Amino acid sequence: MVAGSRGLGKGLDSMIPQKVMQTKDNKTDVRAKKNEDNVSRETLININQIEPNKSQPRRNFNEDTLHELADSIKLYGIIQPLILQKRDKYYEIIAGERRWRAAKVAGLKEVPAIVKDYSSQEIVEIALIENIQREDLNPIEEAIAFQKLINEYKLKQDEVAERVSKSRTAIANSMRLLKLDQRVQQMLIDDMISSGHARALITLEDGEIQYQIATKIFDEKLSVRETEKLVKKLLEPVKEEQDKGKDLSFIYHDIEEKIKEIIGSKVQVKQKTEDKGKIEIEYYSKDEFERIIELFQTIKKNQR
Repeated sequence: MVAGSRGLGKGLDSMIPQKVMQTKDNKTDVRAKKNEDNVSRETLININQIEPNKSQPRRNFNEDTLHELADSIKLYGIIQPLILQKRDKYYEIIAGERRWRAAKVAGLKEVPAIVKDYSSQEIVEIALIENIQREDLNPIEEAIAFQKLINEYKLKQDEVAERVSKSRTAIANSMRLLKLDQRVQQMLIDDMISSGHARALITLEDGEIQYQIATKIFDEKLSVRETEKLVKKLLEPVKEEQDKGKDLSFIYHDIEEKIKEIIGSKVQVKQKTEDKGKIEIEYYSKDEFERIIELFQTIKKNQR
């Protein structure tokens, strides 16, 4: 991945805002002093005083990899400290929940941590950045996190893209996955289908059909290209029906012109269903209306 202005390769510390501000005369502002105090040093925190962040975008933690990390922690300890925020009676995890969970499995009583103070938006951003940096999020978790930043904190897609060093297109494509049926989303989370498969299914508006095709993809081990061809084939009858409707419109227009020649007034043929519709005849004066009625009466007489 190519890093952007806040490149992921620079490490999490480079993306955590320090908020040190200067006044016009180059003197440190009071707010800067407050935030300098907030740049805490690493300390040991009782593991039982720490709780997960409710805004953490990651929801799934693989038990096998957690135990592998726990074994590593038993041997070498926690190399990178957790980032925490002090609450009333506990510390909330801003970054490092996986390390905290593994430390509990390893039986640690204390964990190294840095305690800082962040806004709710910064908490979401930092948690998201750390997970993306480690590729820990599944595509749905990532999409939900992007949506949260946009809906709750009123960020634009390009602003989110800048914060996580992704393109605006990548953010938009990620969020489109949330249009999928919930069952299909879960299949993506469970690695039963890939993101490529999922994106191919988005063009199918019916959730039940999405799920049926997703099941077919898993059962028959279809490739992304095969899935795209299958979806295209499913959409073709819709296009043919639309084209058929256009042809009928042309026929109706021809009929309208023929009736207009007979009665001398504008006529519209409107189709309701395949077998039903109505014919509308316009008139612009009382005399014209009476002329049209007389014309129909003449036609009726001639049929006798």
